[in-house]
Amino acid sequence: MADEFKLIKKRSSLKAKLTTFTNYLDIVSSCQSLSELQRLELQSRFAKIDALYEDFDNLQTEIESLDTSVAKVEEAYVARQQFEDLYHPLVARARSLLASVAPSEQIFECAVSGGAASMQVKAVHLELVTDLTKESYMAALNRFVSRRGKPRNILSDNGTNFVGTSNELQRFLHSSNVASDMVQEGIQFSFAPPYSPHFNGLAEAVVRSMKHHLKRLLKLTHLTYEEMSTCLTQIEAILNSRPLTPLSSDPCDYSALTPAHLLIGRPLTSIPHPQVADVNITRLDRYHRIEHIKQHFWRRFNIEYVSMLQQKTKWSTSSGNLVLGTLVLIKDKLLPPLLWSLGRVVQVYPGSDGVTRVVEVKTKNGTIRRAFNNVCPLPLH
Repeated sequence: MADEFKLIKKRSSLKAKLTTFTNYLDIVSSCQSLSELQRLELQSRFAKIDALYEDFDNLQTEIESLDTSVAKVEEAYVARQQFEDLYHPLVARARSLLASVAPSEQIFECAVSGGAASMQVKAVHLELVTDLTKESYMAALNRFVSRRGKPRNILSDNGTNFVGTSNELQRFLHSSNVASDMVQEGIQFSFAPPYSPHFNGLAEAVVRSMKHHLKRLLKLTHLTYEEMSTCLTQIEAILNSRPLTPLSSDPCDYSALTPAHLLIGRPLTSIPHPQVADVNITRLDRYHRIEHIKQHFWRRFNIEYVSMLQQKTKWSTSSGNLVLGTLVLIKDKLLPPLLWSLGRVVQVYPGSDGVTRVVEVKTKNGTIRRAFNNVCPLPLH
């Protein structure tokens, strides 16, 4: 009976999640239009609800296996029917709402080194090319479109490969006899002025985030094309896992919006792997070299991203006292790749001068105390 009681209690919690999502949909539906942040939050919440039925089915099957009497079978049928009556209309309503606020095609900014970034949430896409010719860029663009979808606009510098590709596509669309609606499927290329890399600063900053650490890790190590491509893809995942802003204002919600939400609708995760010894990379097996680069890049980027978000002000002029309930990013050198430590501020400790330098943060694993230099509030805008 104790096991059955625990299972029924878990089943009730699943139903409570449906009720919470129903109330959330009522609020969202009342808005005349949804912002990009609201759309991504809706998409993230719906992904969790969409997977809820499988959890309920497994739980209900386990409950039914404990007692196969006629009364219990009838009770199980009623429980399933009640859940489905709530679940299926709710899922249909959420899907309809998501379809009505589907995002427009993204605007991407490209850098000559093979990186691209969405100008809305700075999602990163890295492509490995063998040279900087027009043909190589066309191949990289085709791979990008096949995996990410066709962008509406591409902003790039005046590299001959970018300009050549733009001219060739425009020449084909204007000279061919394809239907007029097909012509509208072209990409609008925009080019920064010559010798003005700062006009393309968003993508250049993305490529710099990758190159800055990668050059120090690779040194004179030689990798095959497949190994290098795997390495870049894993670095891309790390860059796209970085927290951008709180996903909701719920004080019990420790999740944050990431660029990955734009790409796959949920945070990115990685396959667990044991820690690779921090030795000279040339002494490792070829497979472990890639994992070593990934883990080393993560350790550097994880720490530096927190420092990058922190505002550098003097204590005497600081006005950045954290408010209770603020979602903060916590600096932690021991976390595995793609796992960011997030928590909510539950207590502040002002000093004798009235300035708060220490806070207590509640995380999924408990409450911890940290100084300001080890935490950083995520920006709300």
